[in-house]
Amino acid sequence: MSLRIAVIGAGLMGADHAKIVANDLPGATLQVICDMDTNRARAVADATGALDVANDPQAVIARADIDAVIVASPDFTHAPLSLACIAAQKPVMCEKPLSQKVEECEQVMQAEIASGRKWVQLGFMRRYDQAYVEMRRALTDGTIGRALMMHNFHRNVETPASDFTGAMAITNSAPHEFDVIRYVLGTEFASISAWQPKRSDAVVAPVVMVLETADGQIVNIEVNNNAAYGYDVRAELVGEKGAIAMNNVAYTRTDIKLASSTAYDADWRTRYYEAYRRQNTAFLKFAQTGVFPEIGSSAWDGYCAAVVANTGARALTEGTKLPVTMMAKPEFYA
Repeated sequence: MSLRIAVIGAGLMGADHAKIVANDLPGATLQVICDMDTNRARAVADATGALDVANDPQAVIARADIDAVIVASPDFTHAPLSLACIAAQKPVMCEKPLSQKVEECEQVMQAEIASGRKWVQLGFMRRYDQAYVEMRRALTDGTIGRALMMHNFHRNVETPASDFTGAMAITNSAPHEFDVIRYVLGTEFASISAWQPKRSDAVVAPVVMVLETADGQIVNIEVNNNAAYGYDVRAELVGEKGAIAMNNVAYTRTDIKLASSTAYDADWRTRYYEAYRRQNTAFLKFAQTGVFPEIGSSAWDGYCAAVVANTGARALTEGTKLPVTMMAKPEFYA
């Protein structure tokens, strides 16, 4: 029997998730598109062939004709809707962040642990991106030896909102880096420092972070939300025997007028479409079998990202290195 999926949120992310469910997930039925704006929900439903629309997410989660849920609504709804899915005993693929509030992440973990099984897969899709897959493999198979350093940058064309701040670059943009670095290196962060250049005419100057891991590696992250030239995410992992670096993904090169050039995407959606497809395929299998994806992000990973992000925002404000202090990992998530 086909698994009936509801997508909550009909913005850019919700529309992309709906398209993947409709076109790329055999064994899944796009049952409902839910959004506070019913007209927007209807537009996504018409484009993807969803069977129904709704505007009450709690009611949708409770419906008998819904087997699993994808949450792509605004950030502040993620933890409450994840809790509702746990209470209804329905698997949920929740877009990041689980919450920017550490205490809300803890509430989700507590509810999941009390239920006796995992229900929440978090949308840190970079774990499924081929570049990071190959980076992790270069460590686990010994190709580059033990990891020493990891360099990362994350650049957007422009800030997503006029009130965007340097702290928000850490709490909103950088969590993807926080999660995938933890995944690739297989360790936790021990400390974080953060700075912004003083001379910048940008609405939000770039933020540069330096983190130390529990295994003694050094990691740096640049988040530049006003890079202007395009969407550009890259990383380099340096080991004792060699290094592995991510290339900009470009399918063509133009040679004209004594110059050679490649193009950048305007945002993340094309760059990571395949990662989203792999992630959602893994979620479908999880919802069908109850077996959590081997490389999927859990509620614990959402908690870790929130702790690092909040500590990083404080480090930026205070201008000092701060320890990253997390609870002991529950055995449930081991």
